[in-house]
Amino acid sequence: MDAADSGPPLRTDARRNRQRVLHAAREVFAESGFAAPLDEIAARAGVGAGTVYRHFPTKEALFEAVVAARVTDLVADAHHRAAEHDPATAFFGFLAVLGAEVETKRDTSDAIAVPGPLGAAMQEALALLLSRAQQAGAVRPEVTAADLVAILKGLLAAAHDDADPDRPARLLAILSAGLRPDTY
Repeated sequence: MDAADSGPPLRTDARRNRQRVLHAAREVFAESGFAAPLDEIAARAGVGAGTVYRHFPTKEALFEAVVAARVTDLVADAHHRAAEHDPATAFFGFLAVLGAEVETKRDTSDAIAVPGPLGAAMQEALALLLSRAQQAGAVRPEVTAADLVAILKGLLAAAHDDADPDRPARLLAILSAGLRPDTY
């Protein structure tokens, strides 16, 4: 739930400002990740910092509002894949989806570990795919969902540390190979 879902309805100008803040935040977070300063978001939206805080009391609340739809879509994709016949294809296919996300959105590493219910839903979805792939013998048995989130967060963040456009795919291939039991 966010500021638009509680309390009295927003005035037209307040609703417009809220949408401008969300649009600017999507752009800035995608470019810079969670570390982006709120002042930059406010400037890009053409509003003052006070307007941002009126709609989103914390940076975390703003970030969650921005990534909620994307994380929800990722969780739904993971659950859809979990119903597939081949657990290995489902698991490694989902990792590929995350890899594709990082190519255009720098905040993906933060989005997969967002605190609160969204983060819990993402970790549960990853745990489901991971467990199925482990039961099928496609993934090393000692890997936990928390391990996977930490590794993915680092991998996705590292993908932006270099201008090489092939780096995300290369890092994902290395991760995938390392997760397979035959790579000991």
